[in-house]
Amino acid sequence: MPEIDPYQPVPYMRVTHPAWSRNATIYQINTRQFTHEGTFRAAETHLSRLKDLGVDILWLMPIHPIGEKNRKGGLGSPYSVRDYYGVNPEFGSLADLKHFVAAAHDLGMYVILDWVANHTAWDNPLVEEHPEWYDRDWKGDFRPTPWWDWPDIIDLDYRQPALRKYMIGALKYWVAEVGVDGYRCDVAGFVPNDFWNQARKELDAIKPVFMLAEWESRDLYEAAFDMCCASSWYDAMHLIAKGRVDLNPLYVYYSWNEKAYPDDSIRMNFVSNHDKNSADGTEFEQFGEALEAVIVLSVVGEGMPLIYNGQEAGNPKRLLFFDKDPIEWKHHPLGDLYKKLFALKKANTALWNGKWGARMIDVPNSAHTRVLSFVRQNDRQVVFAVLNFSDQPQRVTFPDSLHHGVYIEYFSEQSLCSPRDLLWRVSPARSACRDTPQCFWGSRRSHPARPSCRRPGPCRAGMA
Repeated sequence: MPEIDPYQPVPYMRVTHPAWSRNATIYQINTRQFTHEGTFRAAETHLSRLKDLGVDILWLMPIHPIGEKNRKGGLGSPYSVRDYYGVNPEFGSLADLKHFVAAAHDLGMYVILDWVANHTAWDNPLVEEHPEWYDRDWKGDFRPTPWWDWPDIIDLDYRQPALRKYMIGALKYWVAEVGVDGYRCDVAGFVPNDFWNQARKELDAIKPVFMLAEWESRDLYEAAFDMCCASSWYDAMHLIAKGRVDLNPLYVYYSWNEKAYPDDSIRMNFVSNHDKNSADGTEFEQFGEALEAVIVLSVVGEGMPLIYNGQEAGNPKRLLFFDKDPIEWKHHPLGDLYKKLFALKKANTALWNGKWGARMIDVPNSAHTRVLSFVRQNDRQVVFAVLNFSDQPQRVTFPDSLHHGVYIEYFSEQSLCSPRDLLWRVSPARSACRDTPQCFWGSRRSHPARPSCRRPGPCRAGMA
């Protein structure tokens, strides 16, 4: 028997991503606000549109009955769960949910449910049936999650084995009986990792699932989660877009992403979600004139891009969280931008997720604190991206040769050559998608030794 070399590296991740997630995008549905009816059946009428947009994974916010005791607002928070095996009648019936899931599957899309394992509503029957499953404060009383303004919920205590068995049983129910394809796990870091590891093992025994953590931690990837939220990416982009910092926080993020996280990990890039939209502001408020450039980076940079419902319609308002406030659907240029970008992500293998895709490689430029430039390439395809995140036009050159080649500019389909001595004029990012595309991008067609190139005209950002 050959001797095992103890110095061979051991892969950190023991999770196997579902094959269908290789070039997937994700879309968050706030069922209450998604349609005027606020039901699964009404949401189902949008599925063909979402498929055409390029969406693969549908993340449904919590679908369970909502607690009434200490409820916030008129309808309450969907994250205050009264019954883990029930369906909120506000959204429809169990049969309606099953029909929604089946319709999504028929279109080649996948559905994950938002799961709240950290806490329950005050009037969840478990409070009476198993009070020992709940955490207590110093007085011995049930307590909401400490330090947060969440008075409508109380925390569970995962030191209790029977609670763990119950919760994993509930997770398995929706996969086995309803056919959902995984979960987005609320405040996943507030629940012990070993619980999630056991849950993933038992869920995968039913069918391969996709697990998204609302958290940002390397440890969660080991045996439980496929993807975590890129919250620090969002924070860096917000500060950059507001002009408060240069690009250094973004470089720090990508350094940590490459060196501290497993090679096969997936980060979820978002420019909005239910929390950000309702509490902090719309994407227009958060990113201003840099919004298009931020969206572009969320799709062509490493990670899986998220759309929060309404972004594709240019939703201008902060949606109410505890009351009815439906989205007004209309055509908007940002929807066209997302559709075009998603098509590129699916077609260009360098932009795929995890190990299926390619690393971002920094391409130094003469305005490195203001202009981001990088290449993602494999043995088949390449993307060269240049994004100006300053509020001034930049004239940049690139001293290295990594990006050299003849490209197809993605929007115009015109050839573009990028040699070392080419001077790029890069205008500031704008928020409206009009005549000039946000970026140059495409697939490299060749690597000429002596390229004959024309000088490109002004552009907001470059990806070729």
